[in-house]
Amino acid sequence: MSTKAIERKQDVVQVIADKFGAAASVVVVDYRGLNVAQLTELRKQLREAGVEFKVYKNTMTRRATEMHGLEAINEHFTGPNAIAFSNEDVIAPARIINNFAKTNEALEIKAGVIEGKVASSDEVKALAELPSREGLLSMLLSVLQAPIRNFAATTKAVADSKEEQGA
Repeated sequence: MSTKAIERKQDVVQVIADKFGAAASVVVVDYRGLNVAQLTELRKQLREAGVEFKVYKNTMTRRATEMHGLEAINEHFTGPNAIAFSNEDVIAPARIINNFAKTNEALEIKAGVIEGKVASSDEVKALAELPSREGLLSMLLSVLQAPIRNFAATTKAVADSKEEQGA
């Protein structure tokens, strides 16, 4: 193999390693059985959420994961794989892929990396079921508002009963 070919491969491995290093979460999937239209739709949904979806050679991906101490995921790099990288939203790739897999059974979640830790397919699916950041903030807001609503309702009830007694 020529020196240039080796250098190109090393560059690709470094690019993959950088993606693993920068990612908040990574999801590895087996996409065999999906047709072009289905893959295009999945890519579109991921892109809209700011998630990068790439196919790399397994040997290069294994080398890249070793650079970040993520060798435990390498057993999943067999056959055709695609990798979803998200630098911002930890939950987005897991949720989008999990939801897509519910209607497209050919898509299989193999494993993932969540905030630097290798995760099983079950852990990725559990992450996918968590509410979004907005959903969590909404829940927090309703919890914080509940005591105020209760206090307001109680105050109004007391005022109404005093009004009735005074009338």
